[in-house]
Amino acid sequence: MPIPTENVGSLPRPAYLQEAIVAYDAGVIGFDDLAAKQDEACKDSIEKMEATSSPIISDGEQRASSFATYPLTDTLGGKGLSENLAADGQYFAIFDDGHHRQLPRLTSGPFRYKTFASDYLSQSIPYATRPMKQAVIAPSMLSLLYPVDGAIDDYSREQFHDDLCDEAERDIRQAFAAGATHVSIDFTEGRLSCKGDSRNPWTGRNMLAFFIELNNRVIDRFSAEERKVIGVHTCPGGDSDSVHSAEVDYAELLPSLFKLNAGYFLIQVASEADKDHVYRLIGEHLREDADGIAQIAYIGVTDPLNPTVETAEQVRDTLLRASRFVDKHRLGATDDCGFSPFSTDTKPRHGSTDHARDVAFAKIASRVHGAAMASEILGL
Repeated sequence: MPIPTENVGSLPRPAYLQEAIVAYDAGVIGFDDLAAKQDEACKDSIEKMEATSSPIISDGEQRASSFATYPLTDTLGGKGLSENLAADGQYFAIFDDGHHRQLPRLTSGPFRYKTFASDYLSQSIPYATRPMKQAVIAPSMLSLLYPVDGAIDDYSREQFHDDLCDEAERDIRQAFAAGATHVSIDFTEGRLSCKGDSRNPWTGRNMLAFFIELNNRVIDRFSAEERKVIGVHTCPGGDSDSVHSAEVDYAELLPSLFKLNAGYFLIQVASEADKDHVYRLIGEHLREDADGIAQIAYIGVTDPLNPTVETAEQVRDTLLRASRFVDKHRLGATDDCGFSPFSTDTKPRHGSTDHARDVAFAKIASRVHGAAMASEILGL
């Protein structure tokens, strides 16, 4: 089988969509007007991704407020925030360029998703002629909605975790029911949990083992056959062309990451300074038997934060190098991260979000064609 390849999920929003989001937050337009622009952007994303010859596509998360908050709110400005959430939650991350992203705060139970990823997928899939994937948020990320210190009256942390796992399972199952052929779980907080950023207290609480256990509580509800097409994505963040945890050595994360009983992993590598170090860790810790399935590692071969487009030949050579450390039959190709996980990302290094979209599709095309070239050389 040729080297499998797929994107992480998001694409930059076109300028007209970001303008509509601002107008909706300001009360200038209604939700139906915003939804029309989102639909237009989804259709365009699907058509352009199919034009890259990608074997599996997504709608670029054009309807989502962000990869993490789509179950909670309509926009990052707080429009449509669930009733039992307040906007003053803890920071999710503080990025290297100084900007931050903040989560809401849970104020009461029970916890329920306002929106499921399948709600978006079901609207987009009629536009597609190729198989579609769907990214969903990890329960570990949403566990940060509950105050790290203190408790919520009449709603214990344990009750919240039970409800959270039920909702996360439902999110995945409904995505498959809506037609997704793959579902990947975004787990960028994994690497960040090893950072110990004094400005962001939760990152110093040694939460990685808890995150792995909580995510496996959901993943283990699926059969081995189902888990073959459930993936997990890890990266050091990617917002406004900046990162939040690239300085964390993958040796602190990957041995734990592969304890997740998922079938495949989408792993940022292209922007790493020492790629061989990461390939070696992957080869050493990727499990041949993850509760009945052999895990596959999709390595990042393009950098969504860098406006320079990798060539197909560079992608080919990257994969050939990785195959020295990772079994070629368990090697895949992906992008380092979603191209714009947050809907308000302006892609400053790219000049504009419209140009960033063109760059993204060019990178995806290089990844697809480079993976095919490497497959031929490797005899796959």
